[in-house]
Amino acid sequence: MKALFLIYHGFEEHNGISKKIHYQIQAFKECGVEMHLCYFTDTEGHKVRWIDKEPISDYGVGFKSKILKRTDFASIVSYIVKNNISLVYARHDHNANPFTIALYKDIQETGCKLVLEIPTYPYDQEYNGFPFSERANLFIDKTFRKQLVSHTDYIITFSSNTHIWGKETIRISNGIDFSQIPIKRQINDTTSVLNLIGVAEIHYWHGFDRVLKGLGEYYKTERPYKVYFHLIGNTGEKHGMEFREIIQAYSIEEYIIFHGALHGEALNEQFEKADLGIGSLGRHRSGITDIKTLKNREYAARGIPFIYSEMDSDFDNRSYVLKEPANEEAINIEELITFYESSNWNPAEIRDSIIDLSWKNQMQKVLDKLFKHEKEN
Repeated sequence: MKALFLIYHGFEEHNGISKKIHYQIQAFKECGVEMHLCYFTDTEGHKVRWIDKEPISDYGVGFKSKILKRTDFASIVSYIVKNNISLVYARHDHNANPFTIALYKDIQETGCKLVLEIPTYPYDQEYNGFPFSERANLFIDKTFRKQLVSHTDYIITFSSNTHIWGKETIRISNGIDFSQIPIKRQINDTTSVLNLIGVAEIHYWHGFDRVLKGLGEYYKTERPYKVYFHLIGNTGEKHGMEFREIIQAYSIEEYIIFHGALHGEALNEQFEKADLGIGSLGRHRSGITDIKTLKNREYAARGIPFIYSEMDSDFDNRSYVLKEPANEEAINIEELITFYESSNWNPAEIRDSIIDLSWKNQMQKVLDKLFKHEKEN
């Protein structure tokens, strides 16, 4: 069987979303599917749509290219027909509009199955405080998204919703490619110091400010036991300024280390030094209570205990997880220390507990749902 993974953007080496897409594609291949990838690049204003390493639409530069990238999808449909594609796995980019509706309709008319992955649901509140242009795009998406999903077979969701916008869902978990995530090799001496690590493309819903405030409260008194917070990822100008205001107000500069975006061995090195992972602590700010984040799974695959505040049925009852309340209170650092000291953590045991969360298992769920009747016949 041939399938096409459809996205509307390009890739960055250190980006978690980029890694996830490549993991999913590899997982489909492991399930026996011949996979192809449709993506888009914008290099110094030169816009090109690709499938694998071949350009299928070169839009050039200038204003016309900006219009064509959002409206011209004929080359995708042509590729599907010529190459006998049986399945299109599309990743939603909050871009429901008459042109993507026409694309999905044309894809289904070829006889090809089409599923739409919505990585985060709901997502409307994530746009609070965003510039007008981005909120305008959301308005267009809200206007057309029910019509868009009417031209899909299923929606892929990492939530517990059985239907989204009237369309039945296939509920899966964010998976793990164990071959790409090494297990933590060393257990650090934590008799007098604890290293926290938070890895993300940092947004307000990650709630890392709660940890900063918690450290500020912790260090209001003299502490022989030291706790450090290592932030891995880009903060952006707004969040960077907010974080630094908190840090300066509490005078905790020496305990907060900004590493920027890391990948490969540089990231592995930081995980070797880390003791406790910091997951999302502010998903309630974007109206989300139930989500299966990539970061929780990476922490578990690395073999370190971690904290978060949302609902995640894969981890809510795990002994190596400390659930925090979904509110705006500062994180209690002494509670983190007590939690970490409560057990002799075994990285291999933590990693082994989630072996069923491989991306191959998750993508197989999609294939089984879509093609079960063909298998039965």
